[in-house]
Amino acid sequence: MHKGVSFQEAYPRLEALASQVIGSAIEVHKTIGPGYLESVYEEALCRELTLRQVPYSRQHEFVLSYKGFSVGQGRLDLLVAGCLVVELKAIESFSAIHQAQVISYLRAMNLNLGLLINFNVPLLKNGIRRVVIS
Repeated sequence: MHKGVSFQEAYPRLEALASQVIGSAIEVHKTIGPGYLESVYEEALCRELTLRQVPYSRQHEFVLSYKGFSVGQGRLDLLVAGCLVVELKAIESFSAIHQAQVISYLRAMNLNLGLLINFNVPLLKNGIRRVVIS
């Protein structure tokens, strides 16, 4: 989470945000279904988050540091309320690299919770993975 706030203190807020994002993703999936490009789901999810007044940053850029030196930039699909990483996919199935990607983003940004959402599934609950670093 942010400096001075422990994961345990931030957990209820993170859980509430995660629930809002998951509910929004379910609405998008229910409305348009599987089979489209990731960019379509990103646009639709952003529209739904806006309708629900959930704050987010789209294609959020961050600086990647190595031993105190800036070595490049990363880009998240969504950063919700400055503390929840959301990585979107429209793929056949998750592989280990997708979860590793979210873990890398969380570490680089010093955050604790990420959602990995794959819209290319018949039932969206089977396409959601929570990634936690505590």
